[in-house]
Amino acid sequence: MFFFNSGYFLFVMIPALILSGLAQAAVTGAYRKWKQRPNGAGVSGVRVAEMINRTYSFGIQLEGTQSELGDHFDPTQKVVRLSPAVARDASIASMAISAHEFGHVQQYAEGSALIKARMAILPMARYGSNIAYIFILLGLFMNFVGLAWVGLGLFFFVTLFSVLTLPIELDASRRGMKMLDELNLLQTREDRDGAQAVLRAAAFTYLAAMFVAILNFVYYAMLVSNMSRRN
Repeated sequence: MFFFNSGYFLFVMIPALILSGLAQAAVTGAYRKWKQRPNGAGVSGVRVAEMINRTYSFGIQLEGTQSELGDHFDPTQKVVRLSPAVARDASIASMAISAHEFGHVQQYAEGSALIKARMAILPMARYGSNIAYIFILLGLFMNFVGLAWVGLGLFFFVTLFSVLTLPIELDASRRGMKMLDELNLLQTREDRDGAQAVLRAAAFTYLAAMFVAILNFVYYAMLVSNMSRRN
């Protein structure tokens, strides 16, 4: 059986490449534009992080990461890591990114239902991402329906993880913008517009990842279903 036929390239691979490319271009373009614009409060990303951390009593450690746009919150270590430019620069982009990461901090601190749901399926998604394809392809190749269905079941959790990630990221951005408002750090219209533009572009990457995961899941589900009917 030819698993990667013209249908796969036309309906899965090409849309995936287009979506991923557009998402990356959106993030890069928004970041490059708004990292050049100073924020009205004149505060660096690390200063924003310190202000939010102290005001909301999160008790989170701050560290650096050398990866550009590799900023993230590590809930296992209770650490927010900021890239050098974000930590150093008093730009609109730095302010937005730093606040977004503390949006995640607040989600964990408040026990967000979305976070709990994603954490519940994390083990299946993590291990499923490594072996789902193997099980599906071996099942299809050997005409072993049960194995293929197990692989598809694992891949479902990978897809669900991606689906849950989008609203989590949107919620973190909403929370981050609210904290910036409450600290009076969005002092100009440009501050607000720029921060929202950066966060929308970042959300686009998660939207693209979700659609790519769904496209792959639907494709393999059709293959496994067709094999089941034949058997």
